[in-house]
Amino acid sequence: MKTPSIVAHLRDVLILPFTVTCIIPYLIYDPVQHFISDHLLIRAVGFLFLLSGLSLFLYTVFLFRTIGKGTLAPWSAKQKLVVVGPYRYCRNPMITGVLFILIGETLVFHSTSILVWAATFFVINTIYFMLSEEPGLLARFGDEYQHYKKHVPRWIPRLTPYDTVE
Repeated sequence: MKTPSIVAHLRDVLILPFTVTCIIPYLIYDPVQHFISDHLLIRAVGFLFLLSGLSLFLYTVFLFRTIGKGTLAPWSAKQKLVVVGPYRYCRNPMITGVLFILIGETLVFHSTSILVWAATFFVINTIYFMLSEEPGLLARFGDEYQHYKKHVPRWIPRLTPYDTVE
């Protein structure tokens, strides 16, 4: 199997994370301020979350392309299990990056509706990972994934990096 094209990567980014971080927040944004202060410091922290999330997301997409030989989409099966970079600390850093983008948008736009969407996104992904993605990875990568799953948490990062010889 060959590495998916750049067009396939762009398509999948537009379908999934662009929809989650741009289209849905645009549609649900309520300009009336609710509970989140419109303060310069809060916006600055929001921009830090946005930049951190975008950096983490882009790095994990790069790892999926170069090491996993697939795209971020669940319909694009990765050929190799990615256990390097941020994947040494938690199993879902790409989703963490998207979540950081949403939290950043919440703070920048002082939007409670985006915060609710971020929480909903997190819950949906947790359920999806437990019921679909993790069993699929176990079926595809077997003992390698079982070992990785045993040593690397789903969401809360490890303090030390995962080493495949653990």
